[in-house]
Amino acid sequence: MASREKWEIYKDKADLWRWRRTAGNGNIIGASTQGYVNKADCVSNAKAHGYRG
Repeated sequence: MASREKWEIYKDKADLWRWRRTAGNGNIIGASTQGYVNKADCVSNAKAHGYRG
């Protein structure tokens, strides 16, 4: 069910922004393939992959 999916926008160990999409069962079903210096760039990439936040 889509409502159980969780999107996270977070900073990684290199201090870069990344996104991760997790299913209701805890499995990661999507993630950014690179880190972003600007949070807005990260959010824009996440939106291209279905993020609606």
